Amino acid sequence: MMKIKVVTATRATRDQFFTSTALGRSLNFYRTHPLIEVELFPENSVGLPTLYNRAIDSAADNPCVLAFVHDDVHLCDFFWMNNLAQAVDHFDVVGIAGNVSRAPRQPAWALVGEPDRMALDERKNLSGIIGHGTGYPPANLSLYGAPLQPCKLLDGVFLAAKSETLLRSKTRFDPRFAFHFYDMDFCRQAELNKLRVGTWPLSLVHESTGGFGTPAWKAGYALYLEKYGE
Repeated sequence: MMKIKVVTATRATRDQFFTSTALGRSLNFYRTHPLIEVELFPENSVGLPTLYNRAIDSAADNPCVLAFVHDDVHLCDFFWMNNLAQAVDHFDVVGIAGNVSRAPRQPAWALVGEPDRMALDERKNLSGIIGHGTGYPPANLSLYGAPLQPCKLLDGVFLAAKSETLLRSKTRFDPRFAFHFYDMDFCRQAELNKLRVGTWPLSLVHESTGGFGTPAWKAGYALYLEKYGE
């Protein structure tokens, strides 16, 4: 099995990451595993695309599966390594939840409508499952739809791909999207580069509920519309 590099950024220190964050505590079990590596950006204030691109470029001489994961994610799947290895053989870019379609002026991967009247897209368009809460069992479960579907858009909470795939296709994250909309933009770039994008059944719990409607989110949305003209 190919080595897996988990790429994540956190405001915590390196020590605090492994003791206080959801992802850090999840990864403690694998810190000595020969096929798991963690590329951690501690005490971070830099936009995720800049860091993720750095990880892609650094893998040029060290091929691996790159898993871009938020630090507030609990990995609840004992077989996540094996499942992820299968996923990146099936799809070029993998997520745990996504949308099989894409609508004009779409404000989020799972939502449609204008920002002042956003609504969940039709169930037939959604794919995947995400738990929400501070541990397992989660406080609630978002059952979007069946996984293993080709998608147009993926949730950026967990994205993965083979480093060689991203390097060969020159697929990168756009640094203009510091946090919001970087995932939607990345999926569109993957599509333009003719990569296969889809969801896979991986069990995780996400502690955050997102930042819809904040000034930073609105600024990201304006940039997204400006870039794609819709």
